[in-house]
Amino acid sequence: MGDKKDSSTFKPYIPAEKITPEFTATSIIIGILLAIIFGAANAYLGLRVGMTVSASIPAAVISMGVIRVIMRKDSILESNMVQTIGSAGESLAAGAIFTMPALFLWAKEGVTDAPSLITISLIALCGGVLGVLFMVPLRNALIVKEHGVLPYPEGTACAEVLLAGEEGGSSAKTVFLGMGLAALFKFVVDGIKVVPGVVTAKISALKTELSAEVYPALIGVGYICGPKISSYMFAGGVLGWFVLIPAIIVFGGNTVMYPGTTTIAEMYAADGAGAIWSCYIRYIGAGMVAAGGIISLIKSLPLIITTFVDALKGVKSAGKGGTKRTEQDMDIRLVIGGIVAITLAIWLLPQIPVTLLGAIIMVLFGFFFGAVSSRMVGLV
Repeated sequence: MGDKKDSSTFKPYIPAEKITPEFTATSIIIGILLAIIFGAANAYLGLRVGMTVSASIPAAVISMGVIRVIMRKDSILESNMVQTIGSAGESLAAGAIFTMPALFLWAKEGVTDAPSLITISLIALCGGVLGVLFMVPLRNALIVKEHGVLPYPEGTACAEVLLAGEEGGSSAKTVFLGMGLAALFKFVVDGIKVVPGVVTAKISALKTELSAEVYPALIGVGYICGPKISSYMFAGGVLGWFVLIPAIIVFGGNTVMYPGTTTIAEMYAADGAGAIWSCYIRYIGAGMVAAGGIISLIKSLPLIITTFVDALKGVKSAGKGGTKRTEQDMDIRLVIGGIVAITLAIWLLPQIPVTLLGAIIMVLFGFFFGAVSSRMVGLV
């Protein structure tokens, strides 16, 4: 948080030389509570609609409201710590719900056993700790060196929320009002079922259908993502349902193609356009996501190489870092030791059945895609 007009003369809102309460019992307890709440909410939302919403901004508003308004404490760094811890719950939930379901699908097909709660917890713990360790060198590469280049729109929004709290904290009222209205709507739709949760209209002439879920959470997703990202998602939906599905039915109606067991025309006649989406379109979408990730990885290779080099240089200069609050990092030797320890844990824990080579590959790819996703966060 600070003046971003000139990156060379950047000054944080709280001067680097000033020491104020930050990592306190209050910030830790409130942050953990918010992490649990937002983690559970995003796990449900992600499994239902395929994406999560960031918890950073609402966590910032709630922390500002609790610490500034209710507790009458003037500590913006404590509020920042709360929103950081609170948003970690959402991030960890996303990492689990987008990967763990594959294990249950394999178990249903008899390929493997369903993972236990201990297995899921250990995988999430190892992944979460690795992510924190990876971000130590990436922070310097992506935030310090890229200051003024990457806008970090969500981080900027969180900063503005916390700065607004310095003037009173009334913004928290909007969040609590939104939470109440959303809870009421959820009760009406899924509780007493007065309003249908999904509205679908078949369009026989185009051999497709138009479907929409009626949930405030989806409006919130679109608002937080912004019009640009939301338009990308909308365009993808239009491409899939109004271009690809009709084309598959019209040009491949007599074809039997895996994973379908009957002709495409018979699938459409029996279960409509949804059957075509389940068997083919969602895999096309997954391929597009994978291709986008590979392209982003290739573009980020110079940054990844630079980060590796800087990390190796940091081993030689460990213990010689700046004494200012904003220049203090975890000792790079501790970071590297932690990464090695997690790698060995992944290999040795019986609940995570992988070889040593598999554990090393997982950690390396984790760093690569961590760098890619971190840069994407800085952009969108």
